[in-house]
Amino acid sequence: MLKGKTALVTGSTSGIGLGIAKALAKQGANIVLNGFGDHAGPQAEIAALGAQVVYHGADMSKPAEIEAMVKFAEEKFGRVDILVNNAGIQHVARVENFPVERWDAIIAINLSSAFHASRAVLPAMQKANWGRIINVASVHGLVGSAEKSAYVAAKHGIVGLTKVTALENATSGVTCNAICPGWVLTPLVQKQVDAKAAALGLSNDEATKLLLGEKEPSMQFTTPEELGDLAVFLCSATGNNIRGVAWNMDGGWAAQ
Repeated sequence: MLKGKTALVTGSTSGIGLGIAKALAKQGANIVLNGFGDHAGPQAEIAALGAQVVYHGADMSKPAEIEAMVKFAEEKFGRVDILVNNAGIQHVARVENFPVERWDAIIAINLSSAFHASRAVLPAMQKANWGRIINVASVHGLVGSAEKSAYVAAKHGIVGLTKVTALENATSGVTCNAICPGWVLTPLVQKQVDAKAAALGLSNDEATKLLLGEKEPSMQFTTPEELGDLAVFLCSATGNNIRGVAWNMDGGWAAQ
């Protein structure tokens, strides 16, 4: 379905981003990976699916590096047809105790990077009259949770940016939507499970059930594969008139 298209997925060396990149690769898209840590393994996984894949290590807190990454993708494949803004970090603390540098980093990587990447890819998408921007927000783009001020503020901002980008391109073939997962078992979330288990003297299974039980009525994690399939759907012809939507895949979290 996506043969000949190029997808740039930020924060895609693990977790949600890698799941989305693999789903797009299975549909024939060329993939540009981005993220910290090991990238040879994820790159090999994508290549094994038959897709062309390259990697760029742009620091998503730095606008100049984001612009360089988009230019790199354009030089390799012509243009970016699909942008998935997924890069994100987390820190947990009460507002009065929240380290200023952590606030600034979270806003930069979780919110501002999506703006900088979007503004870089939009001209080529508009010229081609086809493009998909998918912002990976969170259920925290729709509701709040204590001790996550920067993350919640950034994800609410992502939902707002999604709406504005969609409206500005509403009469074109360029769409913009947000995906809002609940708990997804990524390395980031596993750290929270491990911390809860250690703090309360629980087993990993007990800590997992406690974590899910606090917020997610389905009592199950959403998987990166499910999120990847949703991204593929939004890139399909059926997604042509889905615009400015914050699509939650959260096991009923926001329905409460």
